[in-house]
Amino acid sequence: MERYQYLLVLGLCVLVTLPLELALRARVYRRARWAAAAVLPVVLVFSVWDVVGIWRGHWSYNPAYVTGVRLPLRMPLEELLFFVVVPVCGLLTYEAVGTVLRWVRGVRPARSRWRRRA
Repeated sequence: MERYQYLLVLGLCVLVTLPLELALRARVYRRARWAAAAVLPVVLVFSVWDVVGIWRGHWSYNPAYVTGVRLPLRMPLEELLFFVVVPVCGLLTYEAVGTVLRWVRGVRPARSRWRRRA
């Protein structure tokens, strides 16, 4: 079970923030293009940073806590997933807080340009 700890933590992050999408209508998963535009630069920059750190020997990953699946350039799969999951959870939290603040202020949501028009 130890080798899945990193994945378990990432799964728990998604599980804890999933209600924000469903109950508080954060609309992050429903706006996949918008979410990808926000997350992709983070994934690219930090993946390059991570690979350089691994190649230069600045850090490594304990094989006892990762699955052993390595992407090209020796990056563990869990590390790439971290760079996707954490920003998505952050977006969910940000959007949910915005929704709650609008509810408290009594402001009706503006029509988003990202929503499909009927």
